[in-house]
Order: sequence, then C-alpha cells, then structure tokens
Amino acid sequence: MTDTKEATITIDDTEHALADLTDAARAHIANIQFVDARIRQLNNEFAVCDTARMAYEAAFKRGLAKA
Repeated sequence: MTDTKEATITIDDTEHALADLTDAARAHIANIQFVDARIRQLNNEFAVCDTARMAYEAAFKRGLAKA
C-alpha cells in the first residue's frame, strides 16, 4: 500500500488541500510565499546593515578616545 500525502495549506487553523483550491487562490498563495521570502531577505539585509553600523560606530568611538 502506498501512502500518498496530499499537499495542503493551513489558513486560520483550517487545512485546505491545494488541489481543491481555485487557480486564483493558488496564485494568491504563490504571491504570499514570494512576499514572505522577500520580507525574510530584507530582514536579513537589515541585520547585516545594523551590525555594520554598530561596528562603524564602535570604531568611531575608539578613534575619538585616542584623539
């Protein structure tokens, strides 16, 4: 016996089979996934920039202390 798991998505605590959704609903899900990925990417870029800013600020303060 083959165990096949149908692809699903959970929205508001309700599980929906992707095969049962309309093309428009699947397109909305794809758009949401794209935007979520972009938000993660931007958050990662922000973290890099924030870390760099703190390093530049620390270097500036060390330079002032030597002056």
